[in-house]
Amino acid sequence: MLITIDFETYYDKKYSLSKITTEEYIRSKEFEVIGVGLKVNDEETEWFSGTREETKEWLSQFNWDKAVVLAHNMMFDGAILSWYFNIHPYKLADTLCMARAINGAYSSVSLANLSKRYGLGEKGTEVLDALGKRRSDFSPSELERYGGYCRNDVYLTYKLFEKLYSVFPPGELKVIDITLKMFTEPRLQLDVKLLEDHLNSTKIRKAELLKDSNTCKDVLMSNDKFAQLLHKKGVVPPKKISLRTGKETWAFAKTDEEFKELADHENEDIKILVAARLGNKTTLEETRTERFIDIASRGLMPVPLKYYAAHTGRWGGSDKINLQNLPSRGNDANKLKTAIQSLDGYTIVDADSSQIEARVLAWLSEQDDLVDAFANGEDVYKIMSAGIYNKSVDEVTKAERFVGKTTILGCGYGMGAVKFQSQLKTFGTEISLEESTHIVDVYRRTYSNISNLWKQGHKCLDSMVDITANTLGKHGVLRFDPQQRGFLLPNRLWQQYTGLRKVYDPDGRPQYEYKTRNSYTKIYGGKLIENICQALARCIIAEQMLKISKRYKVVLTVHDAIACVVPDSDLEKAVEFVRDCMKWRPDWCQDLPLDCEVGFGGNYGEIK
Repeated sequence: MLITIDFETYYDKKYSLSKITTEEYIRSKEFEVIGVGLKVNDEETEWFSGTREETKEWLSQFNWDKAVVLAHNMMFDGAILSWYFNIHPYKLADTLCMARAINGAYSSVSLANLSKRYGLGEKGTEVLDALGKRRSDFSPSELERYGGYCRNDVYLTYKLFEKLYSVFPPGELKVIDITLKMFTEPRLQLDVKLLEDHLNSTKIRKAELLKDSNTCKDVLMSNDKFAQLLHKKGVVPPKKISLRTGKETWAFAKTDEEFKELADHENEDIKILVAARLGNKTTLEETRTERFIDIASRGLMPVPLKYYAAHTGRWGGSDKINLQNLPSRGNDANKLKTAIQSLDGYTIVDADSSQIEARVLAWLSEQDDLVDAFANGEDVYKIMSAGIYNKSVDEVTKAERFVGKTTILGCGYGMGAVKFQSQLKTFGTEISLEESTHIVDVYRRTYSNISNLWKQGHKCLDSMVDITANTLGKHGVLRFDPQQRGFLLPNRLWQQYTGLRKVYDPDGRPQYEYKTRNSYTKIYGGKLIENICQALARCIIAEQMLKISKRYKVVLTVHDAIACVVPDSDLEKAVEFVRDCMKWRPDWCQDLPLDCEVGFGGNYGEIK
């Protein structure tokens, strides 16, 4: 049974989803359901408006535990069902999530725009008239008109689902359900005392850094001077192509993706400087900690993740909490992760896929010697170091192995000597440009099939512009379609480069760029391969997540890791089960060697 649903709720100029998070909005004392539209299968849509108790009683007539429940933005409607009415459907579906995966992560996925795109009809505007009006403020005729607006939204959502469902992979519908339930059915709690202590120490640290760095407003607000400051801190300043001038410029705007990543850099000094540049009185660490404290005051911690947030298919942060970029384990700043705790009687089991991108890259490029080394459990970092320093594997030192590790994980997508030197400096290892050039050259000679794959990627970019046939990587993994501007992935969704175009730099050299949300982003052979490997890794992780979810509640995924909660009494079996799932290989990559690290603990920061 399919139930399509849409709630209409009270909002005003200060209390709305544009001002506060979904979690805060629904859990607020201000929250009120004005009415609900509901459609069972293809039957007529019903509208009901009543008190909370009356609405819950009306909803109770439907068989939720056997229903697939559909909405446009199910994170909102599903949370209302779960938190406000204590209704927990069998499965959740979401046309917003589906549209993002099909039409591109950077496309508009509002119900109004999608309805126009697919020729379904027009979304009404009656919701604008409901500003600041409680249910009791509506006249009978106004409430009826509002009900008509809601019924139309339900109809549009149902018809949109029909359009999208016909081309949507069934497995990905299950991934959407798991992702949504991380939010609508929370199973984690937060340690308020630890968070309050962390907030205080973070504020002290910020004040000390700004005082000691002698950073003035002139440096912070000058693009060139701020870029130099980042360089001194070992960070390569991000760049972009300006939509206004068509030329390369610093990507220091608050909407630039790479600059937003710096705001959550693993180095706390960088985060503080970026926050100061943006004119924020607080750092991201402070605001996130404060938000965690607020969430804890209202209940358990919902995990908001955006399904298909990037064109690689990876998840992204949502609801003003980016759980994809929490501090690394082991750092003194790792208080946020430590504050995320399992409920009594349960343990968090976290499994991280080992070197999955490097493994996928070697496998896709058919660099068989590296694939075999991974399969045999050899130390590929030491093997790389032995080639760099011209010594046997047994003679490689710890410091040299770290360089080998950085080479394997960093040079696989065409990174040049200057950037590699800068990356090592960020990690606390300084080498000369000459030595960096040597290391990059050794990597490319040793693994020539990988560097050849970059060239194939560049040829595919040519083919997308010229609309000519081409192939990429290991046979049978990807289907390239230049008219679609991309590749059909094993999960039957597309990796696309919307608006791809060829441009020329000041020296007349050809370059490629594609349209993202706010600007054009550069793309080249190595970068394309990085995108593809991330997309393939995401396909694998998603299938493994489905296997884990059949037995345990998945509560979080961060890049290539999956976290679930398990009963304490089942911990030993659960760890082995999760490990087996993370080593399991989908049908399309049976010869790809996979491995993982599995840990467990009472909180997310002390997984052992």
